[in-house]
Amino acid sequence: MLTNLDLTELTEFRRELHRHPELSGEEVETASKITAALRSMLPTRILTGLGGHGVAAVFDSGKAGPTVLFRAELDALPIEERNNIAWSSQTPGKSHVCGHDGHMTMLLGLGRMMSRQPVAQGRVILMFQPAEEDGSGAKAVVADPAYQEIQADWAFAIHIEPGRPFGYVSTCEGLINCASLGLKIRLAGKTAHAADPEDGVSPAQAIAKLIPSLDALGQGGPLDDDFRLVTITHVKIGEPSFGVAPGEGEVFATLRTTRDEGMESLETKARKQAITLAEEFGLSVDFEVCDNFAASINDPDAYAVATMAMKAIGIAYGDAGVPMRASEDFGVFGWDAKAAMLCLGPGEDYAALHNPDYDFPDDLIPIGCAIFERIARELLGTASDGTVRQNELEPFRAVS
Repeated sequence: MLTNLDLTELTEFRRELHRHPELSGEEVETASKITAALRSMLPTRILTGLGGHGVAAVFDSGKAGPTVLFRAELDALPIEERNNIAWSSQTPGKSHVCGHDGHMTMLLGLGRMMSRQPVAQGRVILMFQPAEEDGSGAKAVVADPAYQEIQADWAFAIHIEPGRPFGYVSTCEGLINCASLGLKIRLAGKTAHAADPEDGVSPAQAIAKLIPSLDALGQGGPLDDDFRLVTITHVKIGEPSFGVAPGEGEVFATLRTTRDEGMESLETKARKQAITLAEEFGLSVDFEVCDNFAASINDPDAYAVATMAMKAIGIAYGDAGVPMRASEDFGVFGWDAKAAMLCLGPGEDYAALHNPDYDFPDDLIPIGCAIFERIARELLGTASDGTVRQNELEPFRAVS
């Protein structure tokens, strides 16, 4: 159980993280702060540099049993914060407006409880992964050779999700977050004087045809195996000039499916549409894939463990608002483990994620910690003779 002092210190730490956000792949100082905080909890081992700047703390019982991983994210967003709070971002153009500062803090709270009352068997892994926001972090972590030493049998994560009552958890078996992929399509021809457009090769007509053809590939609908959605997010043709007929253009499209297998087919069709139109209008075409997220699928057994844990400690839960079209790279941990994502509500009218006025509600910290701890106890039990008294732990303080 966390004490009032724990919650005060955890809140201070969360706000310190909030003041100093770092973008995907840049989480050097955030990882350093997390590592320093973890050392005070006396884990069996701390791994750093996982998949970039990832950090993992291992709490090993020393007895045979499963490995249970709990994940949080290190990175922030390239969004200018607009909050009148004492701990608002001190880094222009960057902010923790997706709750990752709170997710990290929940894991740190779990770490303190694991230190005081070790599990009876197996291992608990606190995984602080980098680069969730661009979909690259979880893949980089599991591909890191060091991860093989701590590979999980079970994996769990909590993500705050506005629109739910405070303290309510949305979750379900099967699909929880869609797969998505950002496809940049660049079409190149030849510029010309606007008075003589026939001397050039413009991508304008090709792009005019490409947009509706991409839209037609996926228009949403029920989140079943046939779900496909293509969203045009950015279009550019030439430069803002009245004197030049454009010679190049680009289209950004986000593709979504409910299964990773469906994404390959959808991407192939989107590329084929662009190639066909490029040939028709005498253009060259190239592609770039960005923000590539695997689908997150909740394993039935992991879902059962999570709901059993929540029921045991009186947490309200259900399937309100799930599955979701939005993406989350946690699904990668489920490729080799029984995994489940839980969506924790901050209040039905709370500010939306990725909005400049969002801030993680600190009152959710003990709720998230309690859910994680109960899951760990359900799977690994509690050592009968391994309690560490609170005064044996080093002080837990925010590192500025």
